[in-house]
Amino acid sequence: MIKKILKEIKPMLPVIIIYWFFASFVMANAVVPTGSMESTIMTKSRLIGNRLAYKFGTDPERKDIIIFKAPDDKSVYYVKRIIGMPGDTVEIIQTDPDSKIGHVYINGHPINEDYLNEPMIVLEDMKFEVPENSYFCMGDNRNNSYDARYWKTHFVKKEEITARVLFQYWNGFKTF
Repeated sequence: MIKKILKEIKPMLPVIIIYWFFASFVMANAVVPTGSMESTIMTKSRLIGNRLAYKFGTDPERKDIIIFKAPDDKSVYYVKRIIGMPGDTVEIIQTDPDSKIGHVYINGHPINEDYLNEPMIVLEDMKFEVPENSYFCMGDNRNNSYDARYWKTHFVKKEEITARVLFQYWNGFKTF
């Protein structure tokens, strides 16, 4: 019986090994369980990320969408957008007290966030100094995103980034 099973598996072994290698070291497959990145990435979307994107001397860039271990719970993975780079001062400022609308400022300058679907509501001004080898990440659905503003550990270390998102293949195809 075991011989028969091994005989049937043997021709598939190279495919299994190649798949395992790519899934473990080259590509990351992720499901987005919440709406924190809407309308860029919808709830329940499936993504493919490049695990090698930042391994060979290339650093993450502002506006990259990444998959990473949650700073406060390493057993959970998040998908967010990089907003603040190492050495940046990130300020979230309420610019209209009547409507509570606000903006993100990097090193004193407002950033263009054309990927946001609606204005960001800011209840209180916030300021973060991004340490070396770390990044400040936020969801694109700012009014419904549990992101760096609210984490106990506000920053994502470079070594905790699993992959840079390449494309979405479920809920429509989209590249990033």
